[in-house]
Amino acid sequence: MSNLQQYPRVFSHIGISVPNIEKAIEFYKNVMGWYIIMNVTTVNEEQETAIGQMCIDVFGTGWKTFKIAHLSTGDRIGIELFEFPQNIKPQAEFEPYKTGIFHFCVQDPDVEGLAKKIVEAGGKQRMPIREYYPGEKPYRMVYMEDPFGNIIEIYSHSYELHYGAGAYQHDIS
Repeated sequence: MSNLQQYPRVFSHIGISVPNIEKAIEFYKNVMGWYIIMNVTTVNEEQETAIGQMCIDVFGTGWKTFKIAHLSTGDRIGIELFEFPQNIKPQAEFEPYKTGIFHFCVQDPDVEGLAKKIVEAGGKQRMPIREYYPGEKPYRMVYMEDPFGNIIEIYSHSYELHYGAGAYQHDIS
C-alpha cells in the first residue's frame, strides 16, 4: 500500500464510434462548438508502427482499417471519433439498463438553445427540459440524442452545483 495521498483524476477524453466521421465532425464542430485538433486519419491494421500495434492490442486482429479524428471541448476534454467500416447500429436506441456508458453530459447555460440546435441538425430531444429545483434555482437539464444515436445530456450549470445541493435529498414537505 502506497503512502501517497489519493486525488481525483481528471477526465482526458472520450471515444465515440460513429457511422460517418465527416458528418460527425460537422455536427460536433457546428452544434457543440468543439474544435479539431487532428483531422481525419486512416489507421491500418499493421505492426510496423506504434499506432498500428496499439490498435491491434485494443481491437484484436481482423479489423483491417478505420478512420479517426480528434476534437476538443472548451474545457480541453478530448473527443476521439472513430468510424469503422463494419460499424453496426444497435437495434435498441436506448438501453440505459445495460452495464456501460449510456450518455455523456455537456454544460451550456442556454439548454433550450443547444437542444434546438441538436434537433435542427438531425438529433432528437428525448424528454422535456426539467428543473432540479423548480421555482428555487435555475438548474435545468435535458436528454438529447445526436444524429448518430449517441445520448447527450445537457446541464445548465456545473455538476457540482446540480448535486452538491442534494438534488435527490430535497425536502418536498
